Amino acid sequence: MSERLRLAFALLLLPAALAACRDSGKDALFELSGRLVVFNYREAKVTYLVNLVPLQPIAEGEKAVMTMDNPAGGEPIVVTQKLFPNHQKVTLESPPLECLVKDKPYKVAIRIEGAGGALLQGIETTMVSSQDQSMLPDKPLVVGPGYEPNPELAGHPDGKLPGGRGVTCPASS
Repeated sequence: MSERLRLAFALLLLPAALAACRDSGKDALFELSGRLVVFNYREAKVTYLVNLVPLQPIAEGEKAVMTMDNPAGGEPIVVTQKLFPNHQKVTLESPPLECLVKDKPYKVAIRIEGAGGALLQGIETTMVSSQDQSMLPDKPLVVGPGYEPNPELAGHPDGKLPGGRGVTCPASS
């Protein structure tokens, strides 16, 4: 087959291939509607936050399992959350993270599982922070229901302690 004929054949198949890609999401249960790295300066913590919008009714017993790269190294972080019928959105949040680095992509995979644990949908994305975790104070700035200044930070108005956060982070690559 000549090069020109191959090119013409490929161009004829391109619209069909693109249509197949577009229609492949027709049976999707959820759509990623937002993802964010949340810095809570007052509480001295950072978390991943992912929002999903149901595209179809949520069945009884479904759950979301979010597996995330651990910025501190080691095993990935896994969060499992039960999904409830009639919810208009699903918000998945990580536990507090350590060692988050600015502009570094961290992988996040979400499994939507049925009541028996069968995979119904997989969603993959990345989280990238525009800030480095070092900008947070080392301890929460306030404690208790009255938001009293944290006594551990007495004499350190910038929130930075001589020993830091007490976490050894892996060398950034």
